Amino acid sequence: MGEGSARRSPRLVSLPRVRLGRSELEVSQLAFGLMSLSQTYGPSEDAESLETIHAAIDAGLDFLDSAEIYGVGHNERLFGEVLEKRRDEVVVATKFGLEIGDGGMRANGRPENARRAIEGSLERLGIEVVDLYYLHRVDPDVPIEETVGTMGRLVDEGKVRTIGLSEVNADTLRRAHAEHPITALQSEYSVFHRLPEEEILAACRELGTTFVAFSPLGRGLLTGTVRAATDLHKADMRRHSPQLADENLGANLAVIDAFVELAQERELEPGQLALAWALAQRVIPLFGTRRAARVRSNAAAADLEMDEKLLERIDEIAPRDAIRGTALLPAMEALKQR
Repeated sequence: MGEGSARRSPRLVSLPRVRLGRSELEVSQLAFGLMSLSQTYGPSEDAESLETIHAAIDAGLDFLDSAEIYGVGHNERLFGEVLEKRRDEVVVATKFGLEIGDGGMRANGRPENARRAIEGSLERLGIEVVDLYYLHRVDPDVPIEETVGTMGRLVDEGKVRTIGLSEVNADTLRRAHAEHPITALQSEYSVFHRLPEEEILAACRELGTTFVAFSPLGRGLLTGTVRAATDLHKADMRRHSPQLADENLGANLAVIDAFVELAQERELEPGQLALAWALAQRVIPLFGTRRAARVRSNAAAADLEMDEKLLERIDEIAPRDAIRGTALLPAMEALKQR
């Protein structure tokens, strides 16, 4: 990785490592997402956020994930403060292709936007090359071949090492991969959200694309700490989740409570069990938190072994479609490709 050899502190833990797609990059088996450090879940303090990022690296998490839209550049600038000292210890992933317009969130996969975005990300991150550059959402008005073709040229130009996609269907993944190798696909996947099992996981295995599972903790539901919208800060986007709406909450809490009870039977934190389940599916779980202590607790999931009996118990507790309602409001869910 080569840039910025100064180090803050020695890494305290070494997690199991996996190859990223068919690239030369190797990453920790768990990934750390920075989204929640930029106001998405309510106000955040930069000093605490920086401590949490450093704690993630110290815990052996070297695959860190940001995006230009998180905090409208704030997230990448925050990440850049860490990279100034610890670039050699981190595989940097970031994303482009989502923007806020007059009508709300929209996708923008135009080639000129890809070029504009990478220059901004490199400047905010303070680095010369992004290790993994994702298209955040597919633009329905731009053929995927055009967007991915431009991303491939960014690889040729040395601004990006590898490219990825987020929330696309199997057909789009195959079309994109025919244009340029897709190293990673990032989509929502957890005990409570099994949609990728229908097609996309098999397509990833077929193409040699690593699947990165975001929200493996079910946006906090799988930890058992979120029991109502009122538990969350008024600026937390999860307050508007249909899963926490009155008509769905009771049924969902029954599933959540059963999952938490199972974790307690095994003397585990519920979040650890959720992450261990995801690891057993041969994907890279991408979790986020604002607390350094929670980073360390979650990282322990990499040491857990899931036996068949435990996996079967989880399937009994939370079969497909057990959770009622979508995680996001319809306007945001519509940006995901099915």
